[in-house]
Amino acid sequence: MNKINISALVLAISLAYSVGAMAQNLSKSEYKAAGKSIESDYKSAKKDCDSLADNAKDICRAEAKGKEKVAKAELEMRYKPSKKAEYEVSVAKAEAVYAVAKEKCDDSSGNVKDVCKKESKAALISAKSDAKALLKTSQADTTAKEETSAARMKAKEAGGEARQDAATDKRDADYAVAKEKCDAMAGNAKEVCISGAKERYGK
Repeated sequence: MNKINISALVLAISLAYSVGAMAQNLSKSEYKAAGKSIESDYKSAKKDCDSLADNAKDICRAEAKGKEKVAKAELEMRYKPSKKAEYEVSVAKAEAVYAVAKEKCDDSSGNVKDVCKKESKAALISAKSDAKALLKTSQADTTAKEETSAARMKAKEAGGEARQDAATDKRDADYAVAKEKCDAMAGNAKEVCISGAKERYGK
């Protein structure tokens, strides 16, 4: 579950940053027309979900909402291209994948369901951390090009700190998943599992 989610979320980020190079400015009228089209598509997709029942309906609605958020973020990036706009697209895509994955976890129960949700959350944190690191590094590089060698050194440090923060966030999320898996055990096995998880993730 975790590998699938992480792959999907990492792909979401890579697509967002590759689309940025192709982004083109829109006129205000084109921007407004596209916005109305996105809202119309969402309402139509949401209505289609009404024919489904139970969790299938929840998953359908999560997918529809996710597509709307991504489309809006991509529209903003096309209207006002920037590294921050690219970051918002990557986050929207990651959150859309997470929302659907979380709903799909409801098809399970007990510890399997808990682990599924923790893995989905860990994948989201990992993807958002990578996106944030990319944004900070990009911003720092831009600043470095505009300023002195001292600024370039500072930019390099900022990029390193961003990557370190991302690694910490991902390690904490992975620890939460490992700990949740231990809850399916009992007695000494559970204690050994938790102890191993703490050692593995430096807790």
